[in-house]
Order: sequence, then C-alpha cells, then structure tokens
Amino acid sequence: MKVIKTDLPEVLVLEPKVYGDDRGFFLETYHRQRYRDVGVDVDFVQDNHSKSAQGVLRGMHWQVARPQAKLVWCISGKIYDVAVDVRPGSPNFGKWTGVELDSDNKRQIYVPAGFAHGFCALSEGVQIIYKCSDLYDPSDEGGVIWNDPAIGIRWPISEPVLSTKDAVLPPLSAAKLPR
Repeated sequence: MKVIKTDLPEVLVLEPKVYGDDRGFFLETYHRQRYRDVGVDVDFVQDNHSKSAQGVLRGMHWQVARPQAKLVWCISGKIYDVAVDVRPGSPNFGKWTGVELDSDNKRQIYVPAGFAHGFCALSEGVQIIYKCSDLYDPSDEGGVIWNDPAIGIRWPISEPVLSTKDAVLPPLSAAKLPR
C-alpha cells in the first residue's frame, strides 16, 4: 500500500495494491495490521454506504462527544473529498485538505477523529463506502457550512445540491466543536 501525505499530517491518502488482469481486479479495502503499520491504528465499528447524484455536496460533519475516525473510498464515480481540522487547540485548526477519489484510482482517505468530513459528487451516480470508529448518533452531530470563508475550501463546484440540514450549518466560529 502506498501512503500519500496531505497538508494535514494526520490525514492520509492510501493507495491499496490492486491486482488486475483482463478478468477484472482484486484489492483489500481494509486489513487491520497493514493499516496499523502505516499509522491508521483505529478499531472501526460501523460501515456506511452512500449514493449521491452529480453536484450533491454532503458535509461538513463530525460527532461532538464521540468523534469518529473515517476511512473513505469511492466505489462508483468520482468525488472530491475534504477533511477540516476542527480540534480545539490544534495548530492546524480550521485548515483543510482535499483529494479526488474515484472508482478508477481506488484511493482511500483516512480522516482522523476530530476532523470535519464532507464530499461533493463530481460524476453521476457516485457511491462511497466508509468505515467509522464509533457509532453514528444523530443527537451528537456537529457541522460547519460548506462555504465558510474562514476555512476557504476550494470546492470544484460552485452551486452544490445540499440537504436542508447542510444548507443551514453554522460557520466554524459558531459551531459545536468535538471534545
């Protein structure tokens, strides 16, 4: 597995080894010891599968009292995936990094606990799978508006399709931060 550093030292892009031939391909999407060996030392407890239409932006979310680490990959289509450091007191607080993930490059992004996560669908019929280190609790959700100028994420789309909930998220300065 190849590990690619990002602008945020804790956020990693991972390229699993892909074995392919004219029949198709095989890859390990997760192997606990191999991931621990490259710094992803997390016990994942929940897997999620999300489908989005082109132009949909989901995020930016986190859990407040029980922050989740996530391992995300795109199994169909192409997304732009973003992580923002929202850990109070972090030297990188409010900084972000983004990466394209798609079903061809098979890259994954590791988003540690204490980081906001979101993505936008760059192609039609995007599907992602992601592992979480803690169970989702809707009453524990925090978030920040996708276009907060204090963060300055450079999204590759300008007029995303948002959920009602995501459209009214606060700016980082007013958000309920992870503990």
